[in-house]
Amino acid sequence: MKRILALIYRKLYAYFGPQYWWPAETPFEVMIGAILTQNTSWSNVERAINNLKKERLLSAKKLNRLRPRRLAALIKSAGYYNIKSRRLKSFLEFIFKEYDASLEKMREAPYTKLRQQLLAVNGIGQETADSILLYALGKPVFVVDAYTKRIFSRHKLIDEDADYAQVQEFFMTGLPRNARLFNEYHALLVRLGKEFCLKNNPKCALCPLRDIKKDRGGEE
Repeated sequence: MKRILALIYRKLYAYFGPQYWWPAETPFEVMIGAILTQNTSWSNVERAINNLKKERLLSAKKLNRLRPRRLAALIKSAGYYNIKSRRLKSFLEFIFKEYDASLEKMREAPYTKLRQQLLAVNGIGQETADSILLYALGKPVFVVDAYTKRIFSRHKLIDEDADYAQVQEFFMTGLPRNARLFNEYHALLVRLGKEFCLKNNPKCALCPLRDIKKDRGGEE
């Protein structure tokens, strides 16, 4: 399995090149984006973040002081804006209470403890927590999303009904524990899922992984 995972990575990297993820100027912006991107497209999130930047509010202290109604209005483009406003407020309360809003203190915290704390915050699930850990804090944890499950289940490398933890373990045990590798690999899978491995009418004949079964020697 390690060989197959390495082969897929090489093929995707050769085809797409580096993805330079996460598209953000600061780690704090990554955290906010990870919460806002739930159930919406990234273009909608970008508009919301740009609104915060225009108002010079994209900092923990300023957002923490902002009234929920005002925050909701600024992030409206991200959808579910009242819910996401409350989730952002809960996240801000957490980082102030536990880490004095210091990202350096968060980086120094043990991965297991920090992940458990994030999952205890209202509205933060496994994918959001792991996105914060990997992309904002550089922790070596593999992020699993719908693209990941779709691609690997179609190639019969994971079960279609595998849960988040099972899929994550598949990658964490099959790849070197390296944050940069996890970052690039996940970003490449997102690119593949958006352009080729579509939910409906996938472009299998054009996919960079179309010959992967042959390359695997016909393995099932």
